[in-house]
Amino acid sequence: MGLYNTAKFKERALLIAAHIKGKSSSKKAKESLEELSNLAETAGAEPVKAFYQMLNKPQNTYIGSGKVIEIKNHIKELEIDVCIFDDELNPSTQKELENRLGIKVIDRTALILDIFSDRARTHEGKLQVELAQSEYLMPRLAGQWSHLERLGGGIGTRGPGETQIETDRRLVRDKIKRVKSSMQKIERNRSSQRNKRISNNTINFSLVGYTNSGKSLLFNNLVKSKILSKNQLFSTLDTTTRKLFLDQSVSATISDTVGFINKLPTILVESFKSTLEEAVNADVLLHVIDYSNEDFEEKLLTVDTILEDLGLAEVPKILIKNKVDLLENDTNPRGSEWYDNQDVSIYSGYRKPNGVISKLDLNESYINQITTSAKYGTGLIKLREQLLDISSMLLSKKQKIYLPN
Repeated sequence: MGLYNTAKFKERALLIAAHIKGKSSSKKAKESLEELSNLAETAGAEPVKAFYQMLNKPQNTYIGSGKVIEIKNHIKELEIDVCIFDDELNPSTQKELENRLGIKVIDRTALILDIFSDRARTHEGKLQVELAQSEYLMPRLAGQWSHLERLGGGIGTRGPGETQIETDRRLVRDKIKRVKSSMQKIERNRSSQRNKRISNNTINFSLVGYTNSGKSLLFNNLVKSKILSKNQLFSTLDTTTRKLFLDQSVSATISDTVGFINKLPTILVESFKSTLEEAVNADVLLHVIDYSNEDFEEKLLTVDTILEDLGLAEVPKILIKNKVDLLENDTNPRGSEWYDNQDVSIYSGYRKPNGVISKLDLNESYINQITTSAKYGTGLIKLREQLLDISSMLLSKKQKIYLPN
């Protein structure tokens, strides 16, 4: 069920990104635009063309007036259904762009919320998305409904319910209040379960990381579970916690959490805080990165920044450099049999342009680095040994790992 009627056809989309000279690099902006294309495809759209503009100063319409005219010409020529902007647009800018372009305009935040709405499976997950979308909708209610029929449905328009079209701010506020009340009941139950684990001196690990880094597959391999793990953005929205048996006498719990992404909407982080409590209360965070991705360092920093915003900057972490099977070098034929017989320590660092492998320079909260291939099981024995050592130490001393001053 969507916020408005969701079209069944594949919408043709124009993607638009801009950055202010001196505030960010053009390389980073273009990488973000490429990620926007992946998000659009995940939402069910067909990215047709992308526009990028470097600006000397911010514009009232996000991009320059000349670029607006250029895009409008392409809209008719390419039969475009929707324009997707790579940053969150304020309500007045969005409305102005829709008036000028004569077409539906959505921003990165609406796109991500749309994907979350489509992927939410549990009652809690649906409530969290509903809350985020209602919060996003509130400042956009003025004038929002007057042009919805003209713009139609489609991506960026799934959400709390079709009757929202006729509602006003008071009704949306009431809805937010009801959703928060329902979420508080779920959180009390989750908190009770969490406190029981703490009282039993259970060691808690939480997997965190950028979306599509392989967390869920790693989780499945560690606990022999079958939660959904696909090579796609945001395949996991709901936190799953399982018992992790490390040897005959030592066990812990491990949680798989929702993946992060660059420019993750603040309202989404706020809505999913109850789910992320599993990470907040972890003894050790297992930060999983897609080590084969050329931009893995940027993604690592993005996740570290979000963890810092959640108050988790000083929680001990192990960096898990996953998807080593996708690395390309002279000694790597990329076959599963080859990986099954290799010492993972040969990949203890990261690739530089000249092919030299060196150790990642991480902040002090990282206590170790391990390289894995969740797909082929490479490095999982070493990872389990590391988790056993940490669990044994914490259980014997009955204390958390404290970072050096």
